[in-house]
Amino acid sequence: MVTERNGNAPAPQELQTFLSPEEKQKEKVVSTYNMSDTKDPESADFDPFTERKLDNPTSDMDTLTHLLKASLGTGILAMPKAFKNVGLVLGIFYTILVAVVCTHCAYILIKCSHVLYKKKRKTQMSFPEVGEAALEYGPQALRSYANGFRIFILISLFATYFGTSSVYTVIVAKNIAQVAAYYMDIPEEKVDTRLFILALLLPLIFLAWIRNLKYLAPASMIANCFMGLGLGITLYYLLGTGELKTDQINDMLFKHPFEWPEFFSLTIFAIEAIGVIMPLENAMKTPRSMLGICGVLNKGTSGVTVVYIIIGFLGYLRFGETVKDSITLDLDITQIPAQIVKISIAIAVYCTYGLQFYVCIEIMWKSIKDKFTKRPVLADYIMRTIMVTSTVLLAIAVPQIAPFMGVLGAFCFSVLGLIAPAFIEVITYWHIGFGPTKYIIWKNVIVVIFGLFALVFGTKAAITQIILGN
Repeated sequence: MVTERNGNAPAPQELQTFLSPEEKQKEKVVSTYNMSDTKDPESADFDPFTERKLDNPTSDMDTLTHLLKASLGTGILAMPKAFKNVGLVLGIFYTILVAVVCTHCAYILIKCSHVLYKKKRKTQMSFPEVGEAALEYGPQALRSYANGFRIFILISLFATYFGTSSVYTVIVAKNIAQVAAYYMDIPEEKVDTRLFILALLLPLIFLAWIRNLKYLAPASMIANCFMGLGLGITLYYLLGTGELKTDQINDMLFKHPFEWPEFFSLTIFAIEAIGVIMPLENAMKTPRSMLGICGVLNKGTSGVTVVYIIIGFLGYLRFGETVKDSITLDLDITQIPAQIVKISIAIAVYCTYGLQFYVCIEIMWKSIKDKFTKRPVLADYIMRTIMVTSTVLLAIAVPQIAPFMGVLGAFCFSVLGLIAPAFIEVITYWHIGFGPTKYIIWKNVIVVIFGLFALVFGTKAAITQIILGN
């Protein structure tokens, strides 16, 4: 996040007078990242959480709602296809593995930010700023690369979430177009999706005009409700209609390792929400409650992982080798419940657009706000309008952008969500210490290897699919 945004109002950051003594008592500080470990006597008297002030801090429940919506996105609809690439047994274990690794990387990013807050004497920082601060206080040889690392993360974040927002626009339009085509008795292939994308311009602009995460919480709640409705009806189709392909289960238990990379690229893209982690933490009323065994982060990702496994397992078991890229495509459009699923998913994705696009807005506003000091609020609204219009125009120009975003997602999320946080933790603790047997280094070596595997093989698999037209 940023220190200031939208002109005269501080960014969604926080604390000090907002916490009662009882709330302070409830906050649990994780011993593994005790902030005294910064070994910086100049910052020993600086507590970023009592110094941080927010006009509209978000509660733990608001943050959990945002986190669920950011993680429980459209990627879940591709989980049956992901399971098809590894089999029923490995699908369960590999989904848990991906969730654990992604959650751990988000965890260490927040943990490092809490250490670096004290070193920088700041009350909040964005993901790029955390990366820059880590190198600034890291080994002497790397300090000159701090600004370059910040810019790299910024560009990667912006490209990833800007493209994802365009894809979300296409997903909403296509779901609505499918239902509209059925009721207009028009073949789906003759319906121009671009007209539906264009019709979304004003609703998306109004959504993007919500300038504070706290006020996006209702939209996230609505999205969660409609996504839950859509997934609930989908589960009905998986369990209550037709027969599960139990007679083919022996062929569905395990798959050849050659097919595994697509599973990891799909699952990482589905689960990963690294771009919203720091904005959510920055906006919290009690930021330390993000961490801990029963913290907001673990609660959110645990629930999401269970839902992913259920949809992936049952979807593949129900439709077998014929399962399509999105489980909703396997549903009979002539039936009312299937139509409700498509409309529900469209509403859920529309409401999610605001949260996903929030990352791009924060990056862009920080880069231009100093040029618009006279009328910052007006400039902010104009910037948001132009950016939303750009995502819609991109979606209109390339309504089949989703396959290409698979490559961008596999590439960027592997770098941003796995490799970058592991690197940041090692650099942050360079002068603090890596723990017994230097476990921090060895742990992050494993994470980087996992990230490189997803990066190289996942991207290769996605490009191959695009070339082959699958």
